[in-house]
Amino acid sequence: MRIVNIQSYEEICETLRAVGVDPYGIGLMAKKACHVNLLIQNQSCKVANILKQEMLSLGGDAAVARGSVSCSLEKTDVLLMGTRKQLDFLTDRLARQPFGLADLGEEIGRVLENHIRRAFVWKTSRREIDLSDRTQIMGILNVTPDSFSDGNLYLDPEKAIDAALKMADDGADIIDVGGESTRPGAKPVSVDEEVRRVTPVIEAICKKTSLPVSVDTTKADVAQKAMEAGAEIVNDISSLNSDSRMADTVSHLKPALILMHMRGTPETMQAGNLHYDDLMGEIVFFLQKAVDRALKAGLDRENLVIDPGIGFGKTPEDNLKILKNLSELKSLGLPILVGSSRKSFIGSITGEEPHKRLEGTAASVAAAIYGGSRIIRVHDVAAMKKVAALTDAIIKA
Repeated sequence: MRIVNIQSYEEICETLRAVGVDPYGIGLMAKKACHVNLLIQNQSCKVANILKQEMLSLGGDAAVARGSVSCSLEKTDVLLMGTRKQLDFLTDRLARQPFGLADLGEEIGRVLENHIRRAFVWKTSRREIDLSDRTQIMGILNVTPDSFSDGNLYLDPEKAIDAALKMADDGADIIDVGGESTRPGAKPVSVDEEVRRVTPVIEAICKKTSLPVSVDTTKADVAQKAMEAGAEIVNDISSLNSDSRMADTVSHLKPALILMHMRGTPETMQAGNLHYDDLMGEIVFFLQKAVDRALKAGLDRENLVIDPGIGFGKTPEDNLKILKNLSELKSLGLPILVGSSRKSFIGSITGEEPHKRLEGTAASVAAAIYGGSRIIRVHDVAAMKKVAALTDAIIKA
């Protein structure tokens, strides 16, 4: 006798097949074995009370704030607790309810489907990248004098191009070229200087390899010049917030777009109060707004990838919590990218300098992939390619 470790809908179905359940029975029972805790924030007491009554009638439950029953509160969060089957029934029942509950039911249904989604295709301006089968490796190439780990190593274009070719040989799937440091406290550089740094390198990489190239920039003019040089992905750490013209630029050029969570700018993000009342909730809310901006600008959902922004306006403990709870970002229904490579939160635990954080990076990469990341952004491509391959194999086992 044992308690079985079932962590996904696919594993539930496999366990039922091993028991000998017929296919029709698997379809009926699989959702009964999948327990879900779904947090819905900032609801009126009358909506919260209806949700609780409905969940209780279905054999589940809903946690609400004290005072919700008597409606002595203006708003409350609601934690729905039940099986996937119970929550499916709930969405059906909410379709017939007033007070906006029909719309809420549709949103619950979308979140449930998003959370179990496994297949993703990422559309760039030139190709489609399959993110379903294995984790993609994005190699970091900083052509800057002041990046935290490799500053000044690749400021010379020839050295940068050689480094990119080495990443390609080591198994990189994407090369991410950045011409402005985003380390904490970094000063911005001019558009002209950033363009001067990145465009010859991007041009050469595109001529010498078939790999997709990403440009790490918040500036519309840099993104434009980089794409003219051959880039097909824009990695905007400001999520279209820094440059008012970036939305128009990506709308016109249709690159793949990475949207990242960050408070402030690289120069200010680690200064002042880093407290979050609800870390994961605030990240999800921020990224949903960023996705809405990108869609409004004319991009498709298939163009978008989300990044929780490890190290950007977070404490070391925050970064660990993001890795632990990364799967919560699946509710947005988009591929997740994680860039934890060599970052200071690793050094806060291991005591190592950036270039000696290989083992800590490996642990964080494995955790990220296990939590649902489809792309990892790393300095040490060859080593992390192996870490990703083994982690993928464990997940598929």
